[in-house]
Amino acid sequence: MTNFRTEQRVGKGAVAIILAFWGFLVILPFLWMFLSSFKTNAEISQMTTNFLPKHWTLDNYKNLFISGNFGQYLSNTLIITAFSFVGMFFNAMAGYGFAKFNFKGKGFMFIAVLSTMMIPGQVTMIPVYLILNQMHLTNTLLGIILPGLAGAFAIFLFRQFMSTISDSILEAARMEGASEWYIFWRIVIPISKPVLAVQGILTFIGGWNSFLWPLIIANDQKYYTLSVGLQLLQGQHTSDYGLQMAGSSFMVIPIIIIFLIFQKYILQGFNVQSEK
Repeated sequence: MTNFRTEQRVGKGAVAIILAFWGFLVILPFLWMFLSSFKTNAEISQMTTNFLPKHWTLDNYKNLFISGNFGQYLSNTLIITAFSFVGMFFNAMAGYGFAKFNFKGKGFMFIAVLSTMMIPGQVTMIPVYLILNQMHLTNTLLGIILPGLAGAFAIFLFRQFMSTISDSILEAARMEGASEWYIFWRIVIPISKPVLAVQGILTFIGGWNSFLWPLIIANDQKYYTLSVGLQLLQGQHTSDYGLQMAGSSFMVIPIIIIFLIFQKYILQGFNVQSEK
């Protein structure tokens, strides 16, 4: 028995060492990028063996907002991300409707929603662009926001989770005189916290990293997002590596922070989904 426990500890220790080493290799490029954002451009160009900056500087981040116009790009990205969360609750409403209401054509409509997941987004971009052009919404923030408010995957995810909520709880609330709006916000949404955590992080990442659609729909830099601005920065400042590292770090760090804060709820949400 003692030998078995010793073997288990040795095995777990070996796995931990391998995972730690692999994790270090994965995070190493991001760490180098972040530290390089505090180096001068001359120091990066020299390709020295120093991992840490010799002379720490914030000039790259200052220039990012002064010459790179990242303040405007950040504002646009935050607006788009905020409306993406509004769209997430629209998707939650649709998922709740498919899960708990019976209406004519429900099965066909749900299959139609799911079928859109098989169509690449690039295929629908031109028709959506033409529709928004007819509505005079091209080159506007509203034109960037509208197509992302609804998503088949999010509706499917909410529907699958909400279908497991006991009908007796909802019926009891209705018998007490609760409205459907009250039931949705005060009962269904609190129960759905695990799936909301999963969809919330996916929504944030999607809004924060939005690139292709804003690039297509907007031809004015004042409507560009951070991803588009970063690509523009790389084209305009090809030799300013410090500025590029600062821009890349500014894009990546918030996502890492959000994940570290909410990883417990995210993993719990995925576990709930797998168990269902």
